[in-house]
Amino acid sequence: MKIVVCPDSFKGTVSSARAASIIRSAALSVFPEAEVVTVPLADGGEGTCDALGAEKVPARVTGPDGIEVDSFFGVIGDIAVIELAAVAGLTLTSLHDPSLTTSRGAGELFISAADAGYKRFVLALGGSAVNDCGCGMASACGVVFYDSDGRQFVPVGGTLSKVSRIDASAIDPRIADAEITVMCDVDNPLYGERGAAFVFAPQKGADAETVARLDDGLRSIAEVIERDVGVTVSDIPGGGAAGGCGAGAVAFFGAEMRRGIDAVLDALDFDSILDGADLAVTGEGRFDRQSADGKVVSGVASRASSRRIPVAVVCGTAEKGADVLIPGISGVFPTVHGPVPDIITPADAEAALYKTSCEMIKLTLL
Repeated sequence: MKIVVCPDSFKGTVSSARAASIIRSAALSVFPEAEVVTVPLADGGEGTCDALGAEKVPARVTGPDGIEVDSFFGVIGDIAVIELAAVAGLTLTSLHDPSLTTSRGAGELFISAADAGYKRFVLALGGSAVNDCGCGMASACGVVFYDSDGRQFVPVGGTLSKVSRIDASAIDPRIADAEITVMCDVDNPLYGERGAAFVFAPQKGADAETVARLDDGLRSIAEVIERDVGVTVSDIPGGGAAGGCGAGAVAFFGAEMRRGIDAVLDALDFDSILDGADLAVTGEGRFDRQSADGKVVSGVASRASSRRIPVAVVCGTAEKGADVLIPGISGVFPTVHGPVPDIITPADAEAALYKTSCEMIKLTLL
């Protein structure tokens, strides 16, 4: 029997690598002779470098609060991988206010990787604390932003509406000429009801008033980008990812947007890993309607179901009926039933994941 274990992280509690190890142990406790292959995954957010097995090159750069932090870029062959979550992530900010945070450190990582000779890049969005449309990232690579008085400044989410002119002519030619792929796990546009501010900023600490101001700023910067850079970013699917950094990467760097999980699965040659599998086990912290929108679970289910391999989902919590939105899922097994505790420790989460995984294996394969 062959079981492929390929979860995403259970955000805040269990990493994808740890989750895969726990589920593997549970599977072997039920079927000691089984071949259990672990493939920790990520969909373009935190953990992407780990999922791809990238070597991490340390770098000290500007964090989301404008203070230097220890970060890294990953290396896979001749490709440099930059995780926005590792340089401008929610876990790195004490501000909890996306009107104040910056993506500048991501641009500094692009420069560091270019200094090391890399010409191909992957930018993994997701888990960010910013809402600056990638202007901070672009400024670190040479793009200049001016206010109405002609003064240069580095915009953040709360000051996007102050951008009066953009000069992208001085962008570092190594970045302008590079091949850059953006890994994105959502299709939200830059602004509007489904845009970066209204959908994601509340998760980053923004209240209703701040959300409205941030959305206005994104609308304003989109107009200036179209006029001065010549790129229309208002309707790019996924442009609203990471506080608009998806749109910014396309506009300033000429990047190509790609569904994150597909890029990861192709890089890992996941289809070959599935050869001969009797079951694929995936999972995430919260299984809900968003899981169908380019997340790890939907990517795994798509690849496995095309080979008629059953897919089981182990998750922290599950939204009723969400499984019908993703073809190929045989069962959903939440570790938490009823109200979610205010505090879930990693130890408790791991114990619950092991217990539920044992039950899942028995119900699915016995």
